[in-house]
Amino acid sequence: MTVALLTALLSLLAAPLLGAPRAAAAPAAAATPADAAPTAQLTEVTGFGSNPSNLQMYLYVPDTVTEHPAVLVAVHYCTGSGPAMYSGTEYARLADRHGFIVVYPSVTRASKCFDVSSPQALRRDGGSDPVGIRSMVDWVTRTYDADPSRVFATGISSGAMMTNVLLGVYPDVFAAGAAFAGVPFGCFATTDGSEWNSACANGTVIRTPQQWGDQVRAAYPGYTGPRPRMQLWHGTEDDILRYPNFGEEIKQWTNVLGVPGTPATTDTPAAGWTRTRYGGTGDRAPVEAVSLQGVGHNLYSWGMGERVLTFFGLDGDGPAPQPQPGGCRVTAATNAWNTGLTASLTITNTGTAPVQGWQLGFTLPTGQTITGGWGATYAPASGQVTATNASYNGSVAPGASVSIGYQANHGGNSAAPAAFTLNGTACAVG
Repeated sequence: MTVALLTALLSLLAAPLLGAPRAAAAPAAAATPADAAPTAQLTEVTGFGSNPSNLQMYLYVPDTVTEHPAVLVAVHYCTGSGPAMYSGTEYARLADRHGFIVVYPSVTRASKCFDVSSPQALRRDGGSDPVGIRSMVDWVTRTYDADPSRVFATGISSGAMMTNVLLGVYPDVFAAGAAFAGVPFGCFATTDGSEWNSACANGTVIRTPQQWGDQVRAAYPGYTGPRPRMQLWHGTEDDILRYPNFGEEIKQWTNVLGVPGTPATTDTPAAGWTRTRYGGTGDRAPVEAVSLQGVGHNLYSWGMGERVLTFFGLDGDGPAPQPQPGGCRVTAATNAWNTGLTASLTITNTGTAPVQGWQLGFTLPTGQTITGGWGATYAPASGQVTATNASYNGSVAPGASVSIGYQANHGGNSAAPAAFTLNGTACAVG
């Protein structure tokens, strides 16, 4: 690829995202004592440690931080910078509210794109940008006595690709990531020094979940510890890093985390959004993926950052993760006629602690479609269904039960579901 063509492509990659501060035009949130008139400033830190690719480090430390604060690494898009990411996203404002520290890495190479392509970037401590970013995290952890178990990464476009890379090469450093319009770890790999991989950008690099997972595992051979959770965002009309990359990322991270590639739950948190969760049904499922219908590459807008914090567990005033019950049992019975049936389900908490908020997962027998229900909301109407508690029955004490049910059509098979999970935990049946 010629230098001129590469420059044009990188400019195209960046163009929609130079508008990322468009979100600043959105109505500002009402001021609260925690975020009214903060005096903290974005500062540059030098001499932070090993930095083979000459990255710059920008840091935002709010006026008040929690004891042993969490650290969020916010990674910019092509032609962007740490200061641009600071001003164009709401993470600093959210840090003022919740007391965590934000690191904004900044590229100094001409393209202002992060290295997600070279062999050095795609292996642990191999050199290039990931090493410098890890040094930034280590510097903050030492300097501010930050919590090393609560280090997170998020990024947009090139920064989303780097988020995938950071979670792959440093699974022992990052607890979770959120990637907006990215590609799988290793998808952009090149060996000729080029920063651009057209096949990957065009969504034509298709692999099995095992193959994608193996790429991640090869970045840190022999590692057997826990893997970071991943939240993925992508617009269906992305013409820069095309939409098939979203499905490939889901394949990769469900495989890496060892969870089924079929969603545990599917919902619509906002108009035009489809959210799928894998390996769990709560706000901190192992993998969460949000598809934005009709949206292009410039998908990030203010308000999404708060959803990132919920997934990370950094929103002290947001929804808590659903507790995992110590044990559960479900009894199920159906009453059928012609092409219809009703099903009665009784959920019993057999553990020793109360369950506060529940989702019951089960698979309807082939040919059955739910037409109505009571005691819970049911979605979707067929296949793998999630029943979510009503406002009046979300708390289940140890030894207590809650009864729910649904009406369904059937094509001849009127059996009850054969297996159930409660907040991701398998329940005894009968």
